[in-house]
Amino acid sequence: MSTEIKVPTLGESVTTATVARWIRKVGERVERDEALVELETDKVTVEVNAPEAGTIEAIAADEGAEVEVGALLGTIVAGGTASAAPPEAKPAAIPTAGVNPPPSPSGPVARGGHAPLPAAQKLMTEQQLEPAQIGTGSGKDGRITKGDVLSVLEKPKPAAAPATPKPPRTDDVREERVKMTRLRRTIAARLKEAQNNAAMLTTFNEVDMSAVMALRAEYKDAFEKKHKGVRLGFMSFFVKACVAALREFPAVNAEIDGDDIVYKNFVNMGIAVSSPNGLVVPVLRDADRMSFPQIEAAISDFGKRARDGALKLDELSGGTFSITNGGVFGSLMSTPILNPPQSAIMGMHKIQDRPMAIGGKVEIRPMMYLAVSYDHRIIDGREAVSFLVRVKESIEDPRRLMLEI
Repeated sequence: MSTEIKVPTLGESVTTATVARWIRKVGERVERDEALVELETDKVTVEVNAPEAGTIEAIAADEGAEVEVGALLGTIVAGGTASAAPPEAKPAAIPTAGVNPPPSPSGPVARGGHAPLPAAQKLMTEQQLEPAQIGTGSGKDGRITKGDVLSVLEKPKPAAAPATPKPPRTDDVREERVKMTRLRRTIAARLKEAQNNAAMLTTFNEVDMSAVMALRAEYKDAFEKKHKGVRLGFMSFFVKACVAALREFPAVNAEIDGDDIVYKNFVNMGIAVSSPNGLVVPVLRDADRMSFPQIEAAISDFGKRARDGALKLDELSGGTFSITNGGVFGSLMSTPILNPPQSAIMGMHKIQDRPMAIGGKVEIRPMMYLAVSYDHRIIDGREAVSFLVRVKESIEDPRRLMLEI
């Protein structure tokens, strides 16, 4: 009896997927819960596992096909066995003297030639030699021996004539056309949607990272030891600083729904991370209730699972505000694009030593440019600038975060 392999439920608002790759083929034996096929959705790649042990009987949706939730992908027959390999070709029978031999695997016997002995035939096949290249052998009745083949192989080969260079062709492959993945198409569509539908502006500021870097250097070892390997990075400080600023300026954490403005009394912080298939934004749910170690552990886990393609669909939706860090790639300044329906996103950048005027003197300080892109339909310039100033103040004096001021 056959068991159907169907497209599973893919997550909130996701109804279709693309068959990205069949991991197992027709005729192969599989175990229960073994990965069979990868489906690419608008957000992540999902593996579909075998509903039971058996043999893949048929594939109903080829790679590249668009499939809906519940659609048939293929079937498994329980208790089946893998398709048998085709029988090996039997070696040609050795003919008796005086009888014209049948063609050998390496080609027909040359006129006037004699059949090779088995050992010679094996070597000729390996070296892609024809009997005509050996001639009459030294064996009984002129049969070719292994020694005859070795003698031919030991002879120096005539130098090959230099190949005549071919004129360049206009159709030489100097381009490669690759179909966009479903995730890349979705990213492109959403970014274009943000540009088309939002009145998007960006404001900039710069932050002195000295205090946070000193605090991190002083406590990172104790932090990692106490929290069982969780490392203290910079992201938790920025998440905490944004949470504090969002409480003061709730419009930055709101969204437009038709003619309404929806204010959120919670913070679901999107953290942009790079994956092999593109940028994804998993969400720290209720980030306003999370501690420093909880934030650092969650972000580290997001990064690892993004690289492994193991993020879940429900982890990529529901964000109210996002942070992206182009500094990890060396970006000094950029204008991040909104992640709809969110109304604002903050961009972090590379930390770079720069001369700064401090108390009437020039000092070298580790500085970072910050950028906030926002939807001007809902957020006024005063609110966006003030929000970024609050983040700057919290990072330059981390004690504010501890005291929540």
